[in-house]
Amino acid sequence: MSQAIDKKSIPRQPMPEQEPEDRVRNFDEVPYGFTAELAKLEALRCIMCKNPKCVAACPVNIDIPAFVALIQAGKFLEAARKIKQDNALPAVCGRVCPQEEQCEGACVIGLKHQPVAIGRLERFAADYERHRAAVTIPELAPPTGKRVAVVGAGPAGLTVAGDLVLKGHQVTVFEALQEPGGVLMYGIPEFRLPKEIVRAEVDYLRKLGVQFVMDYVVGRNSTIRELLDEEGYHAVFIGTGAGLPSFMEMPGENLIGVYSANEYLTRANLMKAYLFPEYDTPPIRRRRVAVIGGGNVAMDSARTALRLGGDVTIVYRRAREQMPARVEEVHHAEQEGVKFRLLTNPTRVLGDRRHRVTGMECIEMELGEPDESGRRRPVPKKGSEFVIELDTVIVAIGNKPNPLVPRTTPELQVSKWGTVVADPKTMQTSIPGVFAGGDIVSGAATVILAMGQGRIAARSMDTYLRNGAVAESGS
Repeated sequence: MSQAIDKKSIPRQPMPEQEPEDRVRNFDEVPYGFTAELAKLEALRCIMCKNPKCVAACPVNIDIPAFVALIQAGKFLEAARKIKQDNALPAVCGRVCPQEEQCEGACVIGLKHQPVAIGRLERFAADYERHRAAVTIPELAPPTGKRVAVVGAGPAGLTVAGDLVLKGHQVTVFEALQEPGGVLMYGIPEFRLPKEIVRAEVDYLRKLGVQFVMDYVVGRNSTIRELLDEEGYHAVFIGTGAGLPSFMEMPGENLIGVYSANEYLTRANLMKAYLFPEYDTPPIRRRRVAVIGGGNVAMDSARTALRLGGDVTIVYRRAREQMPARVEEVHHAEQEGVKFRLLTNPTRVLGDRRHRVTGMECIEMELGEPDESGRRRPVPKKGSEFVIELDTVIVAIGNKPNPLVPRTTPELQVSKWGTVVADPKTMQTSIPGVFAGGDIVSGAATVILAMGQGRIAARSMDTYLRNGAVAESGS
């Protein structure tokens, strides 16, 4: 009984991080992570529920009480290995998962106090194992002789690859860009997810036996049908994500200096902006920058532009409490000096004779009745137009599914939104032996949701490879 009282008296432990005035001058990761002492103290806050709702709230069903108990006992390596039984990318998920909406959102402690910092503990365990070069390779199942092609090396594809290679299948991942990771490598800035973390977790998959083929575009170099019929793969997983940007479709969006957030962040990562000024990145360095949108990608774009020397303003048409970005990301952006123009909507981008951006006309908004999303609809305030002087506009209002694979696979059923249609219980598509998951199925979502679909697909593919059919339950 005394132990329970002590646990409730322990406050949630803050994670040490760089001071804002320091971090705006570098791309180093903002939070430093828990020390061993902080991790044990935070882990002690967990009351080990008999019916842990946090596990059910995790898309890949990590055994959270088990790994937290190991941290409580100071068995940090064992904790990391426990997580890896369900999640091949724990250091990534510990950094970028929206824990407040998933595991921590279901934490019983959170009903009266702040929830246990599950994500930070997951990150701590994974980092502890990696920093000590203590990563171990589990025993693989006997080889099945079956070959699997995974199209796309993002979170869903990496999850499928890791799960199936453990089951004895031969897995090859085809990736269009130079390095595996997808959005983890090219879409998320270094200060939020260091490249070395992604590389380390991909390296773990390589050690398991997963093969990676880079600079290979399925839909151009070969098609899904050719992988199956000519190249000898017994099953294919499509995890090509949502990389087609959306725009406002307002006048002036074709001017020089307007980027999609997808292009801006990919340029920043490919051109090593995180190593600035060692690597100069002139095409995306600007003085006055506006980012349109209120999600995590908008925050990533704004904070990247800030570090490249820009004076940055977020323009968002709704109110602050309606912003879809994580509270932590908005907080960090504000701390660093990003300005916010809320309840403001752009109406056109302005340019000069050389077709370069000089400003953006906006109109103030007010909240009206709720729309189909349940949020109050923003309504323009008549006569409130004004102009912001700018040289760069970054549009961060969402992405659509990559269309290349669906366009080159005529028998693949696609929704009216361009997403691949897959049975949610099995992730099997309209083509036998072809499965899909992640943003190409769900539309732009989170890393952990993509991994959850990858986990379902891997179970179904294993059944298909062994029995020639998929169980209806997907189990």
